[in-house]
Amino acid sequence: MFEKYRISARCGGLFRLILLWFYRSISVFVAISVVLVLAFRWLAPPLSGFMIQGYLQGIWAGKKMPVIRYQWVPYEAISPAMALAVVAGEDQKFPVHSGFDFQAIQQAFKDRVQGKPLRGASTISQQVVKNLYLWHGRSWLRKVLEAWFTLLIEILWSKRRILEVYLNIIELGNQTFGVEAASRRFFKKPARQLSREEAALLAAVLPSPLNYYADAPSSHVRERQAWILKQMQQLGGVSYLEQL
Repeated sequence: MFEKYRISARCGGLFRLILLWFYRSISVFVAISVVLVLAFRWLAPPLSGFMIQGYLQGIWAGKKMPVIRYQWVPYEAISPAMALAVVAGEDQKFPVHSGFDFQAIQQAFKDRVQGKPLRGASTISQQVVKNLYLWHGRSWLRKVLEAWFTLLIEILWSKRRILEVYLNIIELGNQTFGVEAASRRFFKKPARQLSREEAALLAAVLPSPLNYYADAPSSHVRERQAWILKQMQQLGGVSYLEQL
């Protein structure tokens, strides 16, 4: 009887130690993630997770040091047409949703069940998290982290800040990140001078920036550009983003 009590006590003690370790680990993770998100509420990210991953993969593959084109500029230094173009093309509910477009997620799930081609359901907020904090690939761990960080940036950042970071870190060509670097590479001008047509063209390559090219647009990219221009007009022009 006494031996059984000792075994039970040991098991109970071990269980409490595991719970304590788990609680402390979660607490540390939450604290670190909050600090990371708060820091970039004001600071310009020096690099993103996608930039670092692409750089390391290039080195691992034995390629010469890849040149990363990336130049941070404030929101005011980006053409309003560019901000509207990415919202029109990627996430028209961005000003009003809380980080997730549940209607789009539900439709994407239905399409998958029915065997239809997969459609993107990620919001701009989710794409910021993927690009800035995470890595390429799919896993449940990545999805959980994406959801957590999306909630954090929606709580701790303004919508305008989320869009500002997005415009600065999205990949718009091979090793070309952000609209300033892309504008100077493809149009030889700063992002503040982008026209509606140029902004829509850059936004048109976003679904697959390594396969679609702003400087050599395919017929599909041109069709998507025309669709984005139409959506920009239907949203009411740049005044649509004044609510941010």
